Amino acid sequence: MTRERLYLYDTTLRDGQQTQGVQFSTDEKRQIATALDALGVDYIEGGWPGANPTDSAFFDDAPNTRAKMTAFGMTKRSGMSAENDDVLAAVLNANTKSVCLVGKTHEFHVKTALGVPLAENTDNIARSIAHLVAQRREALFDAEHFFDGYMSNPDYALATIRAAYDAGARWIVLCDTNGGTLPANVGRITAEVIAAGIPGDHLGIHTHNDTENAVACTLAAVDAGARQIQGTLNGLGERCGNANLTALIPILLLKEPYASQFETGITRQALQGLTRISRMLDEILNRVPLKQAGFVGSSAFAHKAGLHASAILKDPTTYEHIDPALVGNARIIPMSNQAGQSNLRRRLASAGLDVEKGNPALGRILEEVKEREAQGYSYDTAQASFELLARAALGQMPDLFEVKRYRVTVERRKNKYDRMVSLSEAVVVVKVDGEKRLSVSESMDEHGSDRGPVNALSKALAKDLGQYSAMLEDMHLVDFKVRITQGGTEAVTRVIIDSEDGQGHRWSTVGVSANIVDASFEALLDAIRWKLIRDSAAQET
Repeated sequence: MTRERLYLYDTTLRDGQQTQGVQFSTDEKRQIATALDALGVDYIEGGWPGANPTDSAFFDDAPNTRAKMTAFGMTKRSGMSAENDDVLAAVLNANTKSVCLVGKTHEFHVKTALGVPLAENTDNIARSIAHLVAQRREALFDAEHFFDGYMSNPDYALATIRAAYDAGARWIVLCDTNGGTLPANVGRITAEVIAAGIPGDHLGIHTHNDTENAVACTLAAVDAGARQIQGTLNGLGERCGNANLTALIPILLLKEPYASQFETGITRQALQGLTRISRMLDEILNRVPLKQAGFVGSSAFAHKAGLHASAILKDPTTYEHIDPALVGNARIIPMSNQAGQSNLRRRLASAGLDVEKGNPALGRILEEVKEREAQGYSYDTAQASFELLARAALGQMPDLFEVKRYRVTVERRKNKYDRMVSLSEAVVVVKVDGEKRLSVSESMDEHGSDRGPVNALSKALAKDLGQYSAMLEDMHLVDFKVRITQGGTEAVTRVIIDSEDGQGHRWSTVGVSANIVDASFEALLDAIRWKLIRDSAAQET
């Protein structure tokens, strides 16, 4: 059976940049565009040339992509021709293969925001699209507020998109700009637009997530006949975000009826890089990845309950809707005081530790986990620390190095500009390869700002570990969480550290102490030891 083609349009670099707190640099835009192209999307909306220096610089030196690089702008302004509108000219001067122009389709916005007659707005749309076509550009019309406009005045909303379509627009993109339309109405209205004469293979869908329905609304439009899908990586976008492509893409490729009915430009092999791309974007934005994110979240395939883990051992499909490897993710069996031996053996096996059923060490490990969690530890999230605990109980913990002592100081003082600044300094003495080594490090970044005592300890510890130092060059801390597990004067602090390396591996470790620095150092030591063990094993194979 011949499958229909769906076209994927990514607007992370433009609409995603509307997210509060997000501002991509030009180099970051290039990095993201290259990753999107490798993934296999059909269109990459690079930004609005002329609107800001970053977007203009990006289009001046945009990467050469297989995907159609698209410039975004607005229809011509009233009172001037399309040929003489300098804002429209800046968009065309980006010299992209395709151009997407936004225009008003809601009577309310035409009258209140633009303040022009309805017919004049429709004429502006038609003339703008015709100008793009005359310049031999693939034209897309971004029908702003379309669903709200259709429900208010369907005749006028249809008139605006007909004007764009008749003028030669390749795609009419129906936008739920306010994000308030629910899936049933999106599907119904999309079907009515097709019945009114706009072919489905010329219709796109662009939804926002203000009701947490952006993905569902997008699928409803596809079910009704729309054949272009717009969205962003990790659902970035203004307010509550856009339709999340890291959810939509695996749904289209792996879930029925979409997998059998449609094809996209994304291969199964490229799909395996989806989790990596999702986390790459979070790393660029200095954001902590959402663990509960569908498909790509670190908890998306985590199985905590003992009965679940026992069933997973027999057949993963008992509690998993897909194989996590299909999207580049991995199964996790968290350890906690609720765990049983099925959970434990499955978790150990995933770490390369095969332990026979009935081995007395299993009981010892479970008892130690329960005892330590009573003290404030949490192995539910700190999988790497659990693995080290298990290795020690099994007698499989290599003697890598020993910390003899450490000291960290934080000094508050005036700098040469007479401003008060902080400076953290750490001293660590370790014994490695039978030799004591002393390292001193300050926690300063390239801008001269203090990164804190934990960063100073990390730098000092990794600075001189002999044969192991090279393995730690690409390791960095990406998140640091602190929780007080007991109140009052006998408070206990739990620290969770998330670490990552240059290959995109991510792991979590835990430390507990009445002293926050001591708890942090314990978690840091676990993070380093876990990476060294894993990388050493990888080198051996």
